[in-house]
Amino acid sequence: MKRPAGAGEPLPPEPTQPGPLPSGPLPGVGAPHLDDLGHPVRLPAPVGRVVSLVPSLTESIALTAPGLLVGATDWCSHPPGLAVTRVRGTKNPDVDAIVALAPDLVCANAEENREADLAALRAAGLAVWVTAPTTVEAALDSLDRMLRLACGLPRPGWLDAARAAWADADAVPPGPRRRALVPIWRRPWMAVGRDTFTGDVLRRLGVDNVLADSPQRYPRFDPAHVPPHDLVVLPDEPYAFSPTDGPEAFAAPAVCVPGRLLTWYGPSLVAARSELAAALARA
Repeated sequence: MKRPAGAGEPLPPEPTQPGPLPSGPLPGVGAPHLDDLGHPVRLPAPVGRVVSLVPSLTESIALTAPGLLVGATDWCSHPPGLAVTRVRGTKNPDVDAIVALAPDLVCANAEENREADLAALRAAGLAVWVTAPTTVEAALDSLDRMLRLACGLPRPGWLDAARAAWADADAVPPGPRRRALVPIWRRPWMAVGRDTFTGDVLRRLGVDNVLADSPQRYPRFDPAHVPPHDLVVLPDEPYAFSPTDGPEAFAAPAVCVPGRLLTWYGPSLVAARSELAAALARA
């Protein structure tokens, strides 16, 4: 999920869309491999020190291989109690601090992190693996590749559980489909637009994003001038929407949901489908 930059920090450009991922057996760690954007990444064998610049990837790595992470952003809140060096935010990472940690690998995301920062890390001689999934299926494949191919880890049980949870996800709940607006920021108002993981999650739960045809992936909008919709879905991150901050701006019924379930891809996918479906059913 794109996190708007802090005060005075420009928003990053739209990320490059990934090409088709390599198919066939995964070669061994130590050879150059292609990340989600098709960039070749040469990795040591074994990978013993990792810095993650994405909250969902941090949780994925930490639960799969406790002790592998040596650094993460200030936004990385899961798993609770994670004791690693903090390297500031997703949009303003401390490049010098990351380099000083001497990681074998830095894990990043095309929309969470700025290309200028990733280029600086590569220029410092670090291996940078970039993820870029825009669907649930792509997210599961991306996580499998990152953990096994980049980190050199066996596929974790939670990933198999997540695949099972979403295996029949195209079989949406019975009843009419709903149309939703999905804000992610306030002042200025921004929402989920085209080609996003969040939009695909909702689509599989019987909810269509009214801004899915937007030319931008996270467009700005005016609450008084949006396409017809019968639901507003308000995640609690990156902006901390709550029952007292957000619903009052809209005429349609609003439901507040954990951003970790709606926008993260990782261990949260195990429970996201059932918990989000239950929350949406109450709206």
